[in-house]
Amino acid sequence: MRVLIVLSSPDPEIKWNALRFANVLLNEGEEVTVFLNGPATDLYDGDSPQFPLREQAKLFGLSEGILYA
Repeated sequence: MRVLIVLSSPDPEIKWNALRFANVLLNEGEEVTVFLNGPATDLYDGDSPQFPLREQAKLFGLSEGILYA
């Protein structure tokens, strides 16, 4: 199945959870595309030990996820 996640929130927790969800889907064999819209285009803004956005984004890319901004 192909899955599209549209992310438009600048909130680090929401971005982190969206990436985690995308990674779970990729691990299940799904084709996943994440589209960053508006304030979410700065994906790494808010990266912290609590919400490791860079780590999740790196895993997403290494797992052949597709990211559009």
